Amino acid sequence: MPTDRSHAEALADIAVLFGLSRPAGQCFASIWRAAQPPCADDLVQTLGLSRSNVSTALKELREWGLIATARRLGDRKDYFTAPPDLWETVRMLAAGQARRRLRPILDRIQSEGAEPTDPRAADLRAVLRKVAQTLEELAALDIAALGAVMGEEPSHPPKKNKKKKKKGAGG
Repeated sequence: MPTDRSHAEALADIAVLFGLSRPAGQCFASIWRAAQPPCADDLVQTLGLSRSNVSTALKELREWGLIATARRLGDRKDYFTAPPDLWETVRMLAAGQARRRLRPILDRIQSEGAEPTDPRAADLRAVLRKVAQTLEELAALDIAALGAVMGEEPSHPPKKNKKKKKKGAGG
């Protein structure tokens, strides 16, 4: 049976593919799978990472918008939560990739001035633009639409708002 640590390791490998550090992937996995939001001390104990590695990973996850901080009444510790639906995480990762990785490269290439005369350089610019545009479009979708684009249903479909019935005066 897979352990929390093996899931954390698998998600850490995936996180690296998206540009996150391994410790950030491990922390995200533990936060996402936790029954109750963990604090940094819980992550240190569960993952066997140093406190500084956990702190750096949590900062990275917050910068990507992948986790939120919660507090408990009477407790000064920060507790961490992650979106329960992985499609929301995929959406956030797409936004992060476009913002943190592709846009700076595109901006640097475009700052060089006019369209390149070398057809390969022009192709590179066009492909990067399209990839960045596609990631931004994916990031703009709600999770149900993103899942549909990917051919999947979200694991936690949005709840429908039910109208409350008003209690009538006449019974």
